[in-house]
Amino acid sequence: MKLEDKISQWLKEYIQQNKLKAFVIGVSGGIDSAVTSTLCARTGIPTIAINMPLRSQDANTSLSNLHLEWLSEKYENVKTDVICLDSIFEAFNEAMQKYEHDLGFANSKSRLRMVSLYQIAANTGGVVVGTGNKVEDFGVGFFTKYGDGGVDISPIADLTKTQVRKLAKELGVEQRILDALPTDGLWEDTRSDEEQIGASYEELEWAMEYIKNGSSKLLDGRQQEVMMIYENFNTKNKHKMKEIPIFKLDTKHD
Repeated sequence: MKLEDKISQWLKEYIQQNKLKAFVIGVSGGIDSAVTSTLCARTGIPTIAINMPLRSQDANTSLSNLHLEWLSEKYENVKTDVICLDSIFEAFNEAMQKYEHDLGFANSKSRLRMVSLYQIAANTGGVVVGTGNKVEDFGVGFFTKYGDGGVDISPIADLTKTQVRKLAKELGVEQRILDALPTDGLWEDTRSDEEQIGASYEELEWAMEYIKNGSSKLLDGRQQEVMMIYENFNTKNKHKMKEIPIFKLDTKHD
């Protein structure tokens, strides 16, 4: 069985076992959400794919709409919608000016999208589907806590970016989406993921695999730099990738 068939079957079984009615997924215009939404659509289960522009770059909005159109034409079980969150964010931004923080506001965009997806899921009896890949979710923690990290299931979280790209080609995802630079879409400029992190996904995959295998091979200059970048992100974002700390009562002595 092909990988895309295995994942789609897993998704379908999850819906059936939990007596849910639909998949709800945000489509950003990037390759991860394009692949994930296509895998959901292939199940035959109602799939609600949403573009949520929020001070977004025109290029990202255009790619998102392109994929939504392709999905709805190819799969009868797909419904699409475009929900602009600009006015909601403007009101939030104004209310929180006393606590202004650029990164905080950027992450709030992701959290507003999460809230929107869960509202749609409540209305449709659906499940919110995550689009994070292995490097983002378990390597460098490059996602927003309670934003795009706030999901119910994660079908591609055990796939590297390289594997996602290969899967995208097999699924027939639009070439313009395949060619687009990965971006989180949280900033009002064109900065890419690689510019923010300082390393490409391929380099981060290498670092993740190097640590996993416990290799003792000597590293060259760039490899040492990439390893430092990876370990720094992994350390500072560990709180996103672990369970919330809980104080444990000592019932034996209390």
